Amino acid sequence: MRRWVSAEGHEVDSVVIEGRRLLRVRHLGYHVGFCATVEEVAAHVDLADLVEVVDLRRPGRGRARR
Repeated sequence: MRRWVSAEGHEVDSVVIEGRRLLRVRHLGYHVGFCATVEEVAAHVDLADLVEVVDLRRPGRGRARR
């Protein structure tokens, strides 16, 4: 799953609803809207402010053993 966030509290992630891939936009945890295109997302948030969240954990690895 890919997710982007902004310092102003916006969050954009990809979801599938009824077989259709959409971009969900939230601000400070509140639902703003579902968007079909990046242009629609840009109506809610400045795209230049978004950064992708990257999970640095290795797949299939749990907590470190002691």
